[in-house]
Amino acid sequence: MSNDATHALPDLEPLVLPSGDDPDGWHAWLSERADDQLQRAGGFVERLKGHDAGDPAILGTWNDVGVALANAFAAASLLAQVHPEAAVRERAEQAEVAADAFRTDLMLDAVVFDQLSSLEPDHFDAGGRRVLEHSLRDFRRAGVDREHDVREQLRSLAERATQLGQTFSRGIREGRLTTYVDPAALEGLPEDWKAEHPVRDDGTVAVTTDYPDTYPFLTFSRDAEARRAVATSFRNIAWPDNDPVLGELLRVRAERARVLGYAGWADYDAEVKMIGSAAAIAEFIDKVAADAEESGRRDLAVVLERARADRPDLEAIDNADLRFYEETVRREQLDVDAQEVRAYFEFAKVRQGLLDVTGRLFGLTYEPVADAAVWHPDVTAYDVSLDGDQLGRIYLDLHPRDGKYNHAAQFDLVPGVLGEQLPEGVLVCNFPRGLMEHGDVVTLFHEFGHLMHHVLAGRHHWVRFSGVATEWDFVEAPSQMLEEWAWDAGVLRSFASNVEGEPIPTELVEKMRAAEEFGKGYLARTQMFYAAASYRLHEEQPNDISARVEELGEQYNLVRAIPDTHFHTSFGHLEGYASGYYTYMWSLVIAKDLFSAFDPDDLLAPDVAQRYRDTVLAAGGSRDAADLVEDFLGRPYTFEAFRAWLER
Repeated sequence: MSNDATHALPDLEPLVLPSGDDPDGWHAWLSERADDQLQRAGGFVERLKGHDAGDPAILGTWNDVGVALANAFAAASLLAQVHPEAAVRERAEQAEVAADAFRTDLMLDAVVFDQLSSLEPDHFDAGGRRVLEHSLRDFRRAGVDREHDVREQLRSLAERATQLGQTFSRGIREGRLTTYVDPAALEGLPEDWKAEHPVRDDGTVAVTTDYPDTYPFLTFSRDAEARRAVATSFRNIAWPDNDPVLGELLRVRAERARVLGYAGWADYDAEVKMIGSAAAIAEFIDKVAADAEESGRRDLAVVLERARADRPDLEAIDNADLRFYEETVRREQLDVDAQEVRAYFEFAKVRQGLLDVTGRLFGLTYEPVADAAVWHPDVTAYDVSLDGDQLGRIYLDLHPRDGKYNHAAQFDLVPGVLGEQLPEGVLVCNFPRGLMEHGDVVTLFHEFGHLMHHVLAGRHHWVRFSGVATEWDFVEAPSQMLEEWAWDAGVLRSFASNVEGEPIPTELVEKMRAAEEFGKGYLARTQMFYAAASYRLHEEQPNDISARVEELGEQYNLVRAIPDTHFHTSFGHLEGYASGYYTYMWSLVIAKDLFSAFDPDDLLAPDVAQRYRDTVLAAGGSRDAADLVEDFLGRPYTFEAFRAWLER
């Protein structure tokens, strides 16, 4: 683990949460955990201002401010996305707004900036110097050194961006749509899926836009018209309401960047990422798109040829047909049947298998906390230990419900701080309760990688380094690398078994891996379309977002869009990642290089995994990501492993 982790740890206890069926308790808890923590942060700010200029204690008090503010943000951000009671979610959103306003005011506070500027870097160790350097940079990027009227303009823009971001996310979270199909459209669907979707009184079957509904339907339903209807609903979540919200959000971000002296939001945002500049984002997108074109067009032609065997007049593959005919090609030509595969991935076994695998890999122990208070009965809690020391607590909230965040992500509940508070994190996903598709298993491993990063990097003195605190275009790399374990036959056979208890055959996993390689070129092009939309919409702020997204789709995406759909209104990464969706592919380049250090014949070998744990994950944000990777690999990262994967 990190150097900080070598210190003796006091006995720390996880948070005690209210009972899930007690809304009043949750309101009170939010007041304590969000409002009171903000008040506490304000007290530390006043203490910081009272220090003599140049007093090294200023930096310690600044850390106290950061801990309290991070606590407030974590509680509010999580409950706004997961609590089953709408009133609690609304209360959490209000707490988020208050925390954002506090942070905006703080970063425009010239007295705090002057106090930090008075410090001599040589008075601190490397960690302290890094905290000071990055904090002063953040103040300047907020505009603290501008004239009063400019600071007030920036304050107003930041507050409006927060409001718009919340509205955009809420529109997605609460924008679930339902398509009603004829029962005949269920031909080809797995029997367990059919059992969970009974015929309604009006003679139809309801298919929602939740992942466990939509993805199997698009993969297995043999009814092309019904697939088109379901896919159209899925691509129109939050349309049209989120369209003007996004338009204003793009304009507000651009104005904020221009006031600060940047050409646009992408340049402002990229300055503190590994990539460095907006121009480098555009170059990266086009580079990957070019590298992926040949294999993408080759594989998509195979899909189209198979589709035309059923529908000779079909001009191109679009999002209504892609998953179905991909599955058909894999089943008929690559000898992989997704329905056969999913028989080996029962949810409870997969969840336990994930814990067993990562426990063995990273030397961790997970202890179920049966009596933990949680916000919903679906949520399970585990205490995580390393070498007998409790590292923190994790919560798994893995099934869909009304009003819940409807993608997959890791949320902080508590940032870990050495000797002060244990890290606690929450995995929020939307998986079926019975059999899972293998793609769901891969997603679970991916998101759990973020959770491990949060917990393992939770023993730093400086909250600035705690958890997933690296450059934003590196944060996906550890999670993308952990996906590799979900493709290894030896790993899968340790937990994946059918109803008879027979482990998944090695030969089937090998076929699955070969089938997964099919289509990676056109899927990479789709990712570059998303990245281009993320980047270009922020650069250009077009009046007609739908038209511009359609143009970018024609330029980058080899898969045709469904007419009259508007995926951008439910593209949640436009709120969180903003102009930086390229980071998923950028991180994948690094992930492929990181994985090259592991023995593919023994992915559970602990030595390299635990060296990776200590060198990369436990370090959190204490060093630049490029340096962490170089320390682990013994050399700077390169594009070669990614290119070799893409071209093979």
